[in-house]
Amino acid sequence: MKVTPTALDGVLILEPKVFGDERGFFYESFNQRAFDAAVGQHVEFVQDNHSCSARGVLRGLHYQLPPHAQGKLVRVVKGSAFDVAVDVRRGSLTFGRWVGVTLDARSHRQLWIPPGFAHGFLALEDDTHFLYKTTDFYARECERAIVWNDASVGIDWPALGMAPLLAAKDAAAPALAAAEVFG
Repeated sequence: MKVTPTALDGVLILEPKVFGDERGFFYESFNQRAFDAAVGQHVEFVQDNHSCSARGVLRGLHYQLPPHAQGKLVRVVKGSAFDVAVDVRRGSLTFGRWVGVTLDARSHRQLWIPPGFAHGFLALEDDTHFLYKTTDFYARECERAIVWNDASVGIDWPALGMAPLLAAKDAAAPALAAAEVFG
């Protein structure tokens, strides 16, 4: 597995070794030992999630606060998405900064987003299937969000020639300055 650090400490791009031939391909989408070595600690996943989105659907920016903070290992198995992590750890040197990477079914890349980061993605194609493993269960009472277009964060979302399709709760999310964040 190839591990590429991003500008946000702890957020990593993971690229599996893919074995392909005329029959198709094979790769390990998850290996506990390799993943733990890549992130430098043992991480236990407790839940897998799968979403399907039409082109232009923007989901996020979501996170959970302690005691149910979630790390997420995310990937796209069909279609493509622009995936974003935002540092929401008050006091961090990179608080409010973001990184984005395109994930798609062709590259098999994954993004590791540790607890303390908001997460969101924009589907770049119809029928985009997004899978993610989480380190804690969904807990509605700990769920928080920041608005996708917060000017203070300044995410450079890809232009699709259309307004993003948002859930009502994502459209109504607060700006980072007004959000309840980590520490």
